[in-house]
Amino acid sequence: MNNANIAEYMQQVGRHARSASTVLAAAEAATKNKALLVIADLLEAKGDYLKTENAKDLESGVAKGLDAALLDRLALTDANIATMAEGIRQIAALADPVGEISDMAYRPSGIQIGKMRVPLGVIGIIYESRPNVTADAAALCLKSGNATILRGGSEAIHSNKAIAECIQQGLQEANLPGECVQVVETTDREAVGELLRLKDSVDVIIPRGGKGLIERVSADSLIPVIKHLDGICHVFIDEQADEEKAISVALNSKTQRYGTCNTMETLLVAAPIAESILPKLAEAYASHEVELRGCDRTRDILPGCVAATEEDWNTEYLAPILAIRVVDDMDAAIVHINTYSSQHTDSIVTENYTKARRFLREVDSSSVMVNASTRFADGFEYGLGAEIGISTDKLHARGPVGLEGLTSLKYVVLGDGHIRQ
Repeated sequence: MNNANIAEYMQQVGRHARSASTVLAAAEAATKNKALLVIADLLEAKGDYLKTENAKDLESGVAKGLDAALLDRLALTDANIATMAEGIRQIAALADPVGEISDMAYRPSGIQIGKMRVPLGVIGIIYESRPNVTADAAALCLKSGNATILRGGSEAIHSNKAIAECIQQGLQEANLPGECVQVVETTDREAVGELLRLKDSVDVIIPRGGKGLIERVSADSLIPVIKHLDGICHVFIDEQADEEKAISVALNSKTQRYGTCNTMETLLVAAPIAESILPKLAEAYASHEVELRGCDRTRDILPGCVAATEEDWNTEYLAPILAIRVVDDMDAAIVHINTYSSQHTDSIVTENYTKARRFLREVDSSSVMVNASTRFADGFEYGLGAEIGISTDKLHARGPVGLEGLTSLKYVVLGDGHIRQ
Protein backbone atom coordinates (compact mmCIF):
# COMPACT_ATOMS: atom_id res chain seq x y z
CA MET A 1 0.00 0.00 0.00
CA ASN A 2 1.12 3.57 -0.64
CA ASN A 3 0.57 6.24 2.01
CA ALA A 4 -2.76 7.37 0.55
CA ASN A 5 -4.07 3.82 0.52
CA ILE A 6 -2.84 3.21 4.09
CA ALA A 7 -4.63 6.35 5.27
CA GLU A 8 -7.85 5.25 3.55
CA TYR A 9 -7.52 1.71 4.94
CA MET A 10 -6.98 2.92 8.53
CA GLN A 11 -9.89 5.34 8.28
CA GLN A 12 -12.10 2.46 7.17
CA VAL A 13 -10.84 0.35 10.08
CA GLY A 14 -11.68 3.22 12.42
CA ARG A 15 -15.20 3.66 11.04
CA HIS A 16 -15.91 -0.06 11.34
CA ALA A 17 -14.60 -0.09 14.93
CA ARG A 18 -16.79 2.86 15.90
CA SER A 19 -19.87 1.20 14.42
CA ALA A 20 -19.10 -2.11 16.13
CA SER A 21 -18.49 -0.40 19.47
CA THR A 22 -22.14 0.65 19.75
CA VAL A 23 -23.26 -2.97 19.28
CA LEU A 24 -20.68 -4.33 21.72
CA ALA A 25 -21.51 -1.73 24.38
CA ALA A 26 -25.09 -3.03 24.43
CA ALA A 27 -24.14 -6.73 24.43
CA GLU A 28 -25.08 -8.86 27.42
CA ALA A 29 -22.35 -10.41 29.55
CA ALA A 30 -23.45 -13.89 28.43
CA THR A 31 -22.93 -12.96 24.78
CA LYS A 32 -19.43 -11.62 25.40
CA ASN A 33 -18.54 -14.63 27.51
CA LYS A 34 -19.74 -17.01 24.80
CA ALA A 35 -17.43 -15.31 22.29
CA LEU A 36 -14.50 -15.52 24.70
CA LEU A 37 -15.00 -19.20 25.46
CA VAL A 38 -15.30 -20.07 21.77
CA ILE A 39 -12.11 -18.13 21.06
CA ALA A 40 -10.28 -20.01 23.83
CA ASP A 41 -11.42 -23.36 22.44
CA LEU A 42 -10.41 -22.39 18.90
CA LEU A 43 -6.92 -21.33 19.95
CA GLU A 44 -6.33 -24.79 21.35
CA ALA A 45 -8.07 -26.62 18.50
CA LYS A 46 -6.03 -24.71 15.91
CA GLY A 47 -2.76 -24.99 17.80
CA ASP A 48 -0.94 -26.71 14.92
CA TYR A 49 -2.08 -24.01 12.49
CA LEU A 50 -0.96 -21.26 14.90
CA LYS A 51 2.48 -22.87 15.23
CA THR A 52 2.77 -23.23 11.44
CA GLU A 53 2.06 -19.53 10.94
CA ASN A 54 4.33 -18.65 13.85
CA ALA A 55 7.15 -20.63 12.23
CA LYS A 56 7.03 -18.18 9.30
CA ASP A 57 7.60 -15.29 11.72
CA LEU A 58 10.41 -17.14 13.49
CA GLU A 59 12.11 -17.94 10.19
CA SER A 60 11.86 -14.32 9.13
CA GLY A 61 13.12 -13.20 12.55
CA VAL A 62 16.21 -15.38 12.25
CA ALA A 63 16.86 -13.99 8.76
CA LYS A 64 16.58 -10.44 10.14
CA GLY A 65 19.01 -11.21 12.95
CA LEU A 66 16.62 -10.95 15.89
CA ASP A 67 18.38 -11.93 19.10
CA ALA A 68 17.51 -15.04 21.10
CA ALA A 69 15.44 -13.14 23.68
CA LEU A 70 13.22 -11.58 21.00
CA LEU A 71 12.80 -14.90 19.24
CA ASP A 72 11.82 -16.49 22.53
CA ARG A 73 9.12 -13.84 23.10
CA LEU A 74 7.92 -14.33 19.54
CA ALA A 75 7.58 -18.13 19.71
CA LEU A 76 4.23 -19.88 20.08
CA THR A 77 4.47 -23.28 21.77
CA ASP A 78 1.84 -25.73 22.96
CA ALA A 79 2.41 -24.42 26.48
CA ASN A 80 1.89 -20.74 25.75
CA ILE A 81 -1.06 -21.43 23.43
CA ALA A 82 -2.64 -23.26 26.37
CA THR A 83 -1.77 -20.31 28.62
CA MET A 84 -3.41 -17.89 26.16
CA ALA A 85 -6.58 -19.97 26.11
CA GLU A 86 -6.68 -20.30 29.89
CA GLY A 87 -6.15 -16.56 30.28
CA ILE A 88 -9.17 -15.89 28.07
CA ARG A 89 -11.29 -18.33 30.07
CA GLN A 90 -10.27 -16.54 33.25
CA ILE A 91 -11.35 -13.21 31.74
CA ALA A 92 -14.70 -14.77 30.79
CA ALA A 93 -15.14 -15.82 34.42
CA LEU A 94 -14.61 -12.29 35.75
CA ALA A 95 -17.55 -10.09 36.73
CA ASP A 96 -18.67 -7.82 33.90
CA PRO A 97 -18.13 -4.19 34.96
CA VAL A 98 -20.35 -2.72 32.22
CA GLY A 99 -23.70 -1.43 33.45
CA GLU A 100 -22.77 -1.60 37.13
CA ILE A 101 -24.52 1.22 39.03
CA SER A 102 -23.02 2.57 42.25
CA ASP A 103 -23.34 5.44 44.72
CA MET A 104 -27.10 5.78 44.29
CA ALA A 105 -28.40 8.49 46.62
CA TYR A 106 -31.54 10.62 46.99
CA ARG A 107 -31.20 14.36 46.61
CA PRO A 108 -33.40 16.84 48.50
CA SER A 109 -35.35 17.39 45.27
CA GLY A 110 -36.45 13.74 45.33
CA ILE A 111 -34.38 12.55 42.37
CA GLN A 112 -31.87 9.72 42.72
CA ILE A 113 -28.31 10.20 41.45
CA GLY A 114 -25.83 7.41 40.78
CA LYS A 115 -22.98 6.39 38.51
CA MET A 116 -23.03 3.73 35.79
CA ARG A 117 -19.89 2.05 34.48
CA VAL A 118 -19.65 2.18 30.67
CA PRO A 119 -17.05 1.17 28.02
CA LEU A 120 -14.54 3.72 26.77
CA GLY A 121 -15.61 2.96 23.19
CA VAL A 122 -12.78 2.14 20.78
CA ILE A 123 -9.29 1.29 22.04
CA GLY A 124 -6.22 1.25 19.79
CA ILE A 125 -3.41 -1.00 21.03
CA ILE A 126 0.09 -0.82 19.56
CA TYR A 127 2.51 -3.52 20.66
CA GLU A 128 5.66 -5.43 19.78
CA SER A 129 6.82 -9.03 19.45
CA ARG A 130 4.59 -11.08 21.71
CA PRO A 131 1.70 -12.67 19.74
CA ASN A 132 -0.08 -13.53 23.00
CA VAL A 133 -0.85 -9.81 23.42
CA THR A 134 -3.23 -10.13 20.47
CA ALA A 135 -5.37 -12.63 22.36
CA ASP A 136 -4.99 -11.03 25.80
CA ALA A 137 -5.80 -7.49 24.63
CA ALA A 138 -8.70 -8.59 22.46
CA ALA A 139 -10.21 -10.54 25.36
CA LEU A 140 -9.91 -7.69 27.86
CA CYS A 141 -11.38 -5.16 25.45
CA LEU A 142 -14.19 -7.52 24.46
CA LYS A 143 -15.15 -8.27 28.07
CA SER A 144 -15.14 -4.56 28.97
CA GLY A 145 -17.39 -3.78 25.99
CA ASN A 146 -14.79 -1.94 23.90
CA ALA A 147 -14.10 -2.40 20.21
CA THR A 148 -10.38 -2.61 19.59
CA ILE A 149 -7.88 -2.01 16.80
CA LEU A 150 -4.72 -4.09 17.29
CA ARG A 151 -1.48 -3.13 15.59
CA GLY A 152 1.19 -5.70 16.40
CA GLY A 153 4.81 -5.67 15.34
CA SER A 154 5.75 -6.66 11.81
CA GLU A 155 7.85 -9.51 13.20
CA ALA A 156 4.66 -11.28 14.39
CA ILE A 157 2.31 -10.53 11.49
CA HIS A 158 1.58 -14.16 10.51
CA SER A 159 1.02 -15.21 14.13
CA ASN A 160 -1.24 -12.24 14.82
CA LYS A 161 -3.36 -12.87 11.72
CA ALA A 162 -3.80 -16.52 12.69
CA ILE A 163 -4.91 -15.57 16.20
CA ALA A 164 -7.23 -12.95 14.69
CA GLU A 165 -8.95 -15.67 12.64
CA CYS A 166 -9.86 -17.48 15.88
CA ILE A 167 -11.13 -14.23 17.36
CA GLN A 168 -13.26 -13.46 14.31
CA GLN A 169 -14.84 -16.92 14.36
CA GLY A 170 -15.63 -16.58 18.07
CA LEU A 171 -17.31 -13.23 17.50
CA GLN A 172 -19.39 -14.65 14.64
CA GLU A 173 -20.57 -17.62 16.73
CA ALA A 174 -21.74 -15.17 19.42
CA ASN A 175 -23.51 -13.01 16.79
CA LEU A 176 -21.22 -10.06 17.41
CA PRO A 177 -19.71 -7.94 14.61
CA GLY A 178 -16.31 -9.13 13.47
CA GLU A 179 -15.21 -5.48 13.55
CA CYS A 180 -15.32 -5.58 17.36
CA VAL A 181 -11.70 -6.76 17.10
CA GLN A 182 -9.59 -5.81 14.09
CA VAL A 183 -5.93 -6.65 13.56
CA VAL A 184 -4.19 -4.17 11.25
CA GLU A 185 -3.06 -6.27 8.31
CA THR A 186 -0.33 -4.04 6.91
CA THR A 187 3.17 -4.01 8.41
CA ASP A 188 3.89 -0.52 7.05
CA ARG A 189 4.94 1.78 9.89
CA GLU A 190 2.77 4.54 8.43
CA ALA A 191 -0.25 2.59 9.72
CA VAL A 192 0.83 3.44 13.27
CA GLY A 193 0.92 7.14 12.44
CA GLU A 194 -2.53 6.95 10.86
CA LEU A 195 -3.93 5.09 13.87
CA LEU A 196 -2.63 7.82 16.17
CA ARG A 197 -4.56 10.40 14.12
CA LEU A 198 -7.95 8.63 14.16
CA LYS A 199 -9.32 10.93 16.84
CA ASP A 200 -12.89 10.74 15.48
CA SER A 201 -12.92 6.94 15.68
CA VAL A 202 -10.60 5.96 18.52
CA ASP A 203 -11.07 7.00 22.17
CA VAL A 204 -7.79 5.90 23.73
CA ILE A 205 -4.42 4.46 22.66
CA ILE A 206 -2.49 1.91 24.73
CA PRO A 207 1.14 1.22 23.70
CA ARG A 208 2.84 -1.95 24.93
CA GLY A 209 6.51 -2.36 24.22
CA GLY A 210 9.89 -0.74 24.64
CA LYS A 211 10.58 2.83 25.69
CA GLY A 212 11.20 3.93 22.08
CA LEU A 213 7.76 2.78 20.96
CA ILE A 214 5.99 4.38 23.91
CA GLU A 215 7.86 7.69 23.50
CA ARG A 216 6.93 7.79 19.81
CA VAL A 217 3.26 7.05 20.51
CA SER A 218 3.11 9.62 23.31
CA ALA A 219 4.71 12.31 21.15
CA ASP A 220 2.67 11.71 18.00
CA SER A 221 -0.79 10.71 19.23
CA LEU A 222 -3.75 13.06 18.83
CA ILE A 223 -5.67 10.64 21.07
CA PRO A 224 -5.31 10.22 24.88
CA VAL A 225 -2.67 7.60 25.77
CA ILE A 226 -2.53 5.18 28.74
CA LYS A 227 1.15 4.37 29.25
CA HIS A 228 4.27 4.02 31.31
CA LEU A 229 7.74 4.75 29.94
CA ASP A 230 10.04 3.23 32.58
CA GLY A 231 9.92 0.98 35.58
CA ILE A 232 12.57 2.59 37.79
CA CYS A 233 11.39 1.01 41.03
CA HIS A 234 12.91 1.47 44.50
CA VAL A 235 13.05 -0.36 47.80
CA PHE A 236 14.00 1.70 50.86
CA ILE A 237 15.26 -0.20 53.91
CA ASP A 238 14.54 1.99 56.93
CA GLU A 239 16.72 1.87 60.04
CA GLN A 240 13.75 0.35 61.89
CA ALA A 241 13.31 -2.47 59.39
CA ASP A 242 13.23 -6.12 60.37
CA GLU A 243 16.49 -7.39 58.88
CA GLU A 244 15.12 -10.75 57.75
CA LYS A 245 12.15 -9.09 56.02
CA ALA A 246 14.41 -6.47 54.47
CA ILE A 247 16.78 -8.99 52.90
CA SER A 248 13.90 -11.12 51.64
CA VAL A 249 12.01 -8.18 50.09
CA ALA A 250 15.12 -6.59 48.57
CA LEU A 251 16.29 -9.89 47.08
CA ASN A 252 12.90 -10.86 45.63
CA SER A 253 12.26 -7.37 44.24
CA LYS A 254 15.42 -7.65 42.14
CA THR A 255 15.96 -11.32 41.36
CA GLN A 256 12.51 -12.92 41.03
CA ARG A 257 12.54 -11.72 37.40
CA TYR A 258 14.89 -9.24 35.77
CA GLY A 259 13.09 -8.14 32.61
CA THR A 260 9.86 -6.77 34.09
CA CYS A 261 8.76 -3.20 34.71
CA ASN A 262 8.09 -3.88 38.42
CA THR A 263 11.61 -5.16 39.16
CA MET A 264 13.58 -3.02 41.63
CA GLU A 265 16.42 -1.08 39.98
CA THR A 266 17.64 1.04 42.94
CA LEU A 267 18.04 0.00 46.58
CA LEU A 268 18.15 2.71 49.25
CA VAL A 269 19.51 1.85 52.70
CA ALA A 270 19.31 4.00 55.83
CA ALA A 271 22.81 4.91 57.05
CA PRO A 272 22.42 3.64 60.67
CA ILE A 273 21.99 0.01 59.48
CA ALA A 274 24.03 0.10 56.27
CA GLU A 275 27.21 -1.43 57.73
CA SER A 276 25.23 -4.29 59.22
CA ILE A 277 22.90 -5.18 56.35
CA LEU A 278 24.79 -4.33 53.15
CA PRO A 279 27.39 -7.15 53.42
CA LYS A 280 24.57 -9.68 53.90
CA LEU A 281 22.67 -8.26 50.93
CA ALA A 282 25.83 -8.29 48.82
CA GLU A 283 26.34 -11.97 49.61
CA ALA A 284 22.74 -12.74 48.66
CA TYR A 285 22.99 -10.81 45.39
CA ALA A 286 26.32 -12.48 44.58
CA SER A 287 24.61 -15.86 44.70
CA HIS A 288 22.36 -14.58 41.88
CA GLU A 289 25.30 -12.98 40.00
CA VAL A 290 23.84 -9.47 40.32
CA GLU A 291 26.28 -6.65 39.57
CA LEU A 292 26.18 -3.95 42.26
CA ARG A 293 26.78 -0.27 41.53
CA GLY A 294 27.03 1.90 44.62
CA CYS A 295 27.45 5.43 45.87
CA ASP A 296 30.64 6.39 47.76
CA ARG A 297 29.13 5.44 51.12
CA THR A 298 28.08 2.06 49.73
CA ARG A 299 31.57 1.44 48.35
CA ASP A 300 33.14 2.24 51.73
CA ILE A 301 31.21 -0.77 53.05
CA LEU A 302 31.40 -2.88 49.87
CA PRO A 303 34.81 -2.09 48.29
CA GLY A 304 34.19 -4.46 45.39
CA CYS A 305 31.12 -2.55 44.30
CA VAL A 306 31.27 -0.64 40.99
CA ALA A 307 31.02 3.15 41.35
CA ALA A 308 27.51 4.38 40.52
CA THR A 309 27.08 7.39 38.26
CA GLU A 310 24.21 9.86 37.97
CA GLU A 311 22.97 7.84 35.00
CA ASP A 312 22.53 4.76 37.19
CA TRP A 313 19.83 6.44 39.28
CA ASN A 314 17.92 7.11 36.03
CA THR A 315 18.32 3.66 34.46
CA GLU A 316 15.86 0.81 34.08
CA TYR A 317 18.37 -2.03 33.71
CA LEU A 318 15.98 -4.95 33.05
CA ALA A 319 19.08 -7.01 33.87
CA PRO A 320 20.99 -8.42 36.88
CA ILE A 321 22.37 -4.98 37.78
CA LEU A 322 21.41 -3.03 40.90
CA ALA A 323 22.19 0.54 41.98
CA ILE A 324 22.59 1.08 45.74
CA ARG A 325 22.61 4.36 47.67
CA VAL A 326 23.07 4.86 51.40
CA VAL A 327 20.82 7.71 52.61
CA ASP A 328 20.72 9.53 55.93
CA ASP A 329 17.07 8.86 56.71
CA MET A 330 13.58 8.50 55.25
CA ASP A 331 13.47 12.18 54.28
CA ALA A 332 16.48 11.65 52.00
CA ALA A 333 14.98 8.43 50.64
CA ILE A 334 11.73 10.16 49.70
CA VAL A 335 13.63 13.00 48.02
CA HIS A 336 15.67 10.49 46.01
CA ILE A 337 12.59 8.49 44.99
CA ASN A 338 10.53 11.51 43.98
CA THR A 339 13.54 12.81 42.00
CA TYR A 340 14.47 9.64 40.10
CA SER A 341 11.42 7.37 40.27
CA SER A 342 9.37 6.73 37.14
CA GLN A 343 6.29 6.74 39.42
CA HIS A 344 5.76 3.04 38.86
CA THR A 345 6.32 1.12 42.13
CA ASP A 346 8.24 1.95 45.30
CA SER A 347 8.42 0.09 48.61
CA ILE A 348 9.57 0.74 52.18
CA VAL A 349 10.69 -1.93 54.65
CA THR A 350 10.07 -0.75 58.20
CA GLU A 351 8.47 -1.76 61.48
CA ASN A 352 7.60 1.89 62.24
CA TYR A 353 3.88 2.38 61.53
CA THR A 354 4.16 6.18 61.48
CA LYS A 355 6.97 6.11 58.91
CA ALA A 356 5.08 3.59 56.79
CA ARG A 357 2.00 5.85 56.69
CA ARG A 358 4.11 8.84 55.78
CA PHE A 359 5.89 6.94 53.00
CA LEU A 360 2.53 5.89 51.54
CA ARG A 361 1.35 9.49 51.58
CA GLU A 362 4.44 11.27 50.28
CA VAL A 363 5.85 8.94 47.60
CA ASP A 364 4.15 9.88 44.32
CA SER A 365 3.98 6.56 42.47
CA SER A 366 1.19 4.45 41.02
CA SER A 367 1.90 1.68 43.54
CA VAL A 368 3.44 2.34 46.97
CA MET A 369 4.15 -0.61 49.26
CA VAL A 370 5.09 -1.42 52.84
CA ASN A 371 7.13 -4.54 53.63
CA ALA A 372 6.35 -6.12 50.25
CA SER A 373 8.26 -6.87 47.05
CA THR A 374 7.79 -4.51 44.12
CA ARG A 375 7.12 -7.61 42.01
CA PHE A 376 3.56 -7.63 43.39
CA ALA A 377 2.68 -4.62 41.19
CA ASP A 378 0.68 -6.70 38.74
CA GLY A 379 -2.98 -6.92 37.74
CA PHE A 380 -3.29 -10.61 38.60
CA GLU A 381 -1.65 -10.14 42.01
CA TYR A 382 -3.96 -7.18 42.71
CA GLY A 383 -7.02 -9.32 42.07
CA LEU A 384 -7.91 -7.67 38.77
CA GLY A 385 -7.83 -11.05 37.01
CA ALA A 386 -5.78 -9.67 34.14
CA GLU A 387 -4.30 -6.38 32.98
CA ILE A 388 -3.83 -4.56 29.71
CA GLY A 389 -0.73 -2.86 31.11
CA ILE A 390 0.42 -0.58 33.93
CA SER A 391 -0.19 3.15 33.81
CA THR A 392 2.00 5.75 35.49
CA ASP A 393 -0.28 8.52 34.25
CA LYS A 394 -2.71 10.17 36.65
CA LEU A 395 -5.57 10.32 34.13
CA HIS A 396 -7.58 8.21 33.28
CA ALA A 397 -6.24 5.09 35.01
CA ARG A 398 -3.23 4.62 37.30
CA GLY A 399 -1.39 1.43 38.19
CA PRO A 400 -2.37 -1.97 36.72
CA VAL A 401 -5.18 -1.43 34.21
CA GLY A 402 -7.76 -4.21 34.31
CA LEU A 403 -11.36 -4.39 33.16
CA GLU A 404 -12.47 -1.48 35.33
CA GLY A 405 -9.63 0.66 33.97
CA LEU A 406 -11.01 0.08 30.46
CA THR A 407 -14.32 1.65 31.43
CA SER A 408 -15.55 5.08 32.43
CA LEU A 409 -18.46 6.41 34.48
CA LYS A 410 -21.53 8.39 33.57
CA TYR A 411 -24.12 9.87 35.90
CA VAL A 412 -27.58 8.37 35.90
CA VAL A 413 -30.58 10.25 37.29
CA LEU A 414 -33.88 8.62 38.31
CA GLY A 415 -37.02 10.65 38.73
CA ASP A 416 -40.79 10.20 38.64
CA GLY A 417 -41.95 13.28 36.84
CA HIS A 418 -39.69 15.52 38.92
CA ILE A 419 -39.11 19.06 37.67
CA ARG A 420 -36.65 21.64 38.90
CA GLN A 421 -38.24 24.48 40.88
